[in-house]
Amino acid sequence: MPDVLRSDRMRPPVFRTAVVMLACAGVLAACSSGGEGRNAGADGRGKPAPAAAAPSSAPPQAAAVPAAASRFTLVGTGDVLAYPSIMQQAQTDAAGEGYDFHKIFAGVAPVVQTADVAICHMETVYGKPGGPFTGYPTFKAPPQIAQALLDTGYDGCSTASNHTLDDGFDGIQRTLDEFDRVGLKHAGSARTADEAATTTIFDVKGVKVAHLAWTYALNGIPLPAGKPWAVNVIDVPRIVEQARAARRAGADVVVLSLHWGTEWQRKPDSDQLAWAQELTASTDTSNGTGRKDIDLILGTHNHVPQPYAKVNGTWVVYGMGDQMANFPGQDKLQGNYSSIARFTFARDAHGVWAVDQAEFLPQFSDPGPPFRVVNLNRELDAGNPRGGTYKAPLDSIRAAVLSEGAAADGLREVADGR
Repeated sequence: MPDVLRSDRMRPPVFRTAVVMLACAGVLAACSSGGEGRNAGADGRGKPAPAAAAPSSAPPQAAAVPAAASRFTLVGTGDVLAYPSIMQQAQTDAAGEGYDFHKIFAGVAPVVQTADVAICHMETVYGKPGGPFTGYPTFKAPPQIAQALLDTGYDGCSTASNHTLDDGFDGIQRTLDEFDRVGLKHAGSARTADEAATTTIFDVKGVKVAHLAWTYALNGIPLPAGKPWAVNVIDVPRIVEQARAARRAGADVVVLSLHWGTEWQRKPDSDQLAWAQELTASTDTSNGTGRKDIDLILGTHNHVPQPYAKVNGTWVVYGMGDQMANFPGQDKLQGNYSSIARFTFARDAHGVWAVDQAEFLPQFSDPGPPFRVVNLNRELDAGNPRGGTYKAPLDSIRAAVLSEGAAADGLREVADGR
């Protein structure tokens, strides 16, 4: 099916991200480029490409190749979980026409749209277009979420989680089919062995950014028979080999999404700490450069915000929290708290990319009514009358994010929420 192009008013052309997918013969093999990405056949503004000009007798001239950017920004956000109360809100917002999640995400769209590349985490699989849809413990979410994520400004999502097999292999197929239909890229689950051996690479203003995604477990559900590649289950040596395959394919930056940790714990657990140490210490010495295999780790799963930290010189977000969730009652209200991670990458004199600026923005799934995902500092700046209810979430998120001393390593809060 053809890609659906993002409208220009949703993201200015300077921020538009083309995507190329590099297919690997296997996770240990080098990849080769294939495909032109979302804007193939268009002029970069979602319009049809002009007809070819008539042949000219003038001598041919080499086309100018624009230089790659020297800086770019990446935004990452936490788990998208459609609980029944959220689905009800989406039905209300759709005014009887199915489900519409655009208003739910509207509060964070300005941040997401102005990033050069934005990555979300779609924790659950999608049901059939007409349902039925289910919540915990086995989720099937409305597929209309995918279009709202695209229109909010996301370029792709991680799809490896402990809920990826909630509806078996059919759930994976439906979810990734819907992603492809709307034009969102994905990493972490697959419909075929070839797709599983394909590294997702975003072309960000001429910079190739690889996205890898893995989960700690599958809630005890076995991988589908004959399909061990259906979901990436954390295996550090395999993650490293996947990262190196991406490098061989030309990736300038490798971003790793990890679904990990212990639910409702604000501190990283022993597995998170061990994996973070091992992965951030891993370097490829085969070409004599000793370049790091992973440039950034974005964590999801545990429902509450966890710290940001520099581990072996590499930024690790242990847990961003749930971006879209609705936990009733004060005992689990922190499940509605999260952070938006924003990292600016810069290239040094030797052409090596690294994080130059690390930022976070406090975010809250406001139960309402109406239920909305709120960029806290922006709402407070705007004088939102509900601002008085936002102080506790704001203080709690700040405390969690900064609890491992990230401020001393340069992490800053975006105070105006933009």
